Amino acid sequence: MIFSKVYLTEDQARDIKLRAKREKKREAEVIREVVSKGLQNLHRNRGESTGDSLLRLAAIGGKAPADLSTRIDEYLYGEDN
Repeated sequence: MIFSKVYLTEDQARDIKLRAKREKKREAEVIREVVSKGLQNLHRNRGESTGDSLLRLAAIGGKAPADLSTRIDEYLYGEDN
């Protein structure tokens, strides 16, 4: 592992401390889990902005898929739900 020093807001530090206590984990473990989940979301969204996603959706050519309302996230972000 690599040591890294990060400044947190008071709210972030409090939330991490509470979650660690509730889950009976070390604060560092909670922080690693939160960072991992955030990075997974970045990879899943391919770093694409909401505007880019909407433009890609509009490129369908005015013909929306029949299941658009139920699978909107998959069409916008490529997520497999």
